[in-house]
Amino acid sequence: MSAAAGQQPREVGRPRLRVGIVGYGLAGRVFHAPLVAADDSYELAAVVTRDGDRAEQARTSHPGVEVVPQAGDLDALGLDLVIVATPNATHAEVAADALRAGSAVVVDKPVATTASSARELIELAESLGRTLTVYQNRRWDGDFLTASRLVRDGTLGDVHSFESRFEPWKTANRAGWKSSATAAEGGGVLFDLGPHLVDQALHLFGPVLDVHAEIARRRPSGAADDDVFVSLRHENGVRSRLWMSHVDAQPGPRLRVLGTSGAYVVDGLDPQEAQLASGTSPRDPGYGRVPDERHGLVGIGGDARREPTDQGRYPLFYEQLARALRGTGPVPVDPRDSLAALEVIEAARESAGPA
Repeated sequence: MSAAAGQQPREVGRPRLRVGIVGYGLAGRVFHAPLVAADDSYELAAVVTRDGDRAEQARTSHPGVEVVPQAGDLDALGLDLVIVATPNATHAEVAADALRAGSAVVVDKPVATTASSARELIELAESLGRTLTVYQNRRWDGDFLTASRLVRDGTLGDVHSFESRFEPWKTANRAGWKSSATAAEGGGVLFDLGPHLVDQALHLFGPVLDVHAEIARRRPSGAADDDVFVSLRHENGVRSRLWMSHVDAQPGPRLRVLGTSGAYVVDGLDPQEAQLASGTSPRDPGYGRVPDERHGLVGIGGDARREPTDQGRYPLFYEQLARALRGTGPVPVDPRDSLAALEVIEAARESAGPA
């Protein structure tokens, strides 16, 4: 396997971990199936979908995979791992059923639509002795890995401000559950992009003392929020400012990290989602890399220099998970981290008041 993909070959003699994916929309088809298929520790054994076109896509992309219509159909397949990639409102229920059936579980973010539901799911996994983790893949974005490195090594001095944006323009009246689900059903940009941005901020700077938010629905035809700003004051004094929007026609910098010795600023999006969607294999040497002209800047004013962006490494999630399932390492994401992010999201809604 290509070293550039950040993956290790399967240990000789070790059976592959059998995997089922529940849901084959964007999350299942783009963010999970290609990574599982490219990692020699796993066998993609089954996909759950009732959609005929998606079933055919799964069979074409992953020859030999069994496609079944119901999540319960996985119970008889002897799976080691179930990946929950269904609409947000069903995450906790589907995950709980898989845990009770005896599988380890990966839940796509958000782990649940309420902190209380997430807490119950975590407690269920602990009581059953099952492995539970959450797919917070944006921890392995190249720009975030670069920012994390610069914070750790002191290049920026004492960091006081962290600014992070996901502002992809989306047209009104889009097809799919995300455009019709209310906030209570897990819809809206805060539930879609907030789990990424909040998790990154907490992962880098730790717990928060207070939360301020502005939450709006700019398009009257929308069912939930489409334009959100969240400000966090961390216990260590850092202030994180997070923007997420589907209506910003000119997005701001992806990341801006400000310290006493300089700043790191980078534009654009990590390439991994687009690469996976286009069929690029995580084994490809160019996977997760951005061209030189898209590297960010580090420094002060006009003296800033180009800082090479670290390679994006989504495959590390499943590589680390394989070690956890075999008892040789921790899960890649502690589900209590995702619970903490949900608690921040709930505090943001309380801060903003009625939409």
